[in-house]
Amino acid sequence: MSASLSAIENMDTAQRELLVRHQDHGVAIVQLNRPEATNALSLSLQAELSRTFAELSADASVRCIVLTGGDKVFAAGGDIKSMDSCGPIEIMKRHTERVWAPIEKCPKPIIAAVCGYAFGGGAELAMHCDIIIAGQGASFAQPEIRIGIMPGIGGTQRLVRAVGKFQAMRILLTGKPVSADEAYAMGLVSLVCADDQVIPEALKMAKLIANMPPLAVEQIKEVVIAGMDASLDAALMLERKANQILFATRDQKEGMNAFIEKRQPVFKGE
Repeated sequence: MSASLSAIENMDTAQRELLVRHQDHGVAIVQLNRPEATNALSLSLQAELSRTFAELSADASVRCIVLTGGDKVFAAGGDIKSMDSCGPIEIMKRHTERVWAPIEKCPKPIIAAVCGYAFGGGAELAMHCDIIIAGQGASFAQPEIRIGIMPGIGGTQRLVRAVGKFQAMRILLTGKPVSADEAYAMGLVSLVCADDQVIPEALKMAKLIANMPPLAVEQIKEVVIAGMDASLDAALMLERKANQILFATRDQKEGMNAFIEKRQPVFKGE
């Protein structure tokens, strides 16, 4: 277990389903904390995630976020017991699209550090992130079909955009999990490493990103996501405009001057 994760777990966790820890260099760690339920995404945990990501989005001191379930499991799906007796109107009234919106719309890069299972809602949560680092023992699945339903938090749409129709259909229609290596090969995972290195690698990458110019980071994320569903011409226009805007920032001047002067730049998000 990493020292960073140990520090999180030494906090008062008795009644908390979500742990948040701020590190140096603008990195925030968000940890799901329902180990007794394999981090199943209860309604209360989803609400905490929503509130936390809204706060982190507005916190200028945060430049990158690591989302983890710990070193055993990421999240083994939704809380089935809370859905067993529900009808369609009750499900509709939950408005999961609003609950998950702060994660989807977060302007800061989010790195999912995935150990163990990322099933159902857990896989959908990972796919809300920008980078997925998985341990060798991690696995991903959308098993909703096995209980008579289907993904409802973007699983069908984000998965097909990540891996293409034919791999997505296999995962969605069989409900079978895929290994971390298989997920990497199909483009669902950014990096695979040893299980005990997942969180250290995620923190290392988060620190690297957090040291980049924040406005450029934000513009890159915004343009990539906005351009995915646009025509190539429209997406290239978005890219040009965002690049032009960055030439009005002090960080652009600092970055180029530092390069010319052969020194390390200091970016302030200005």
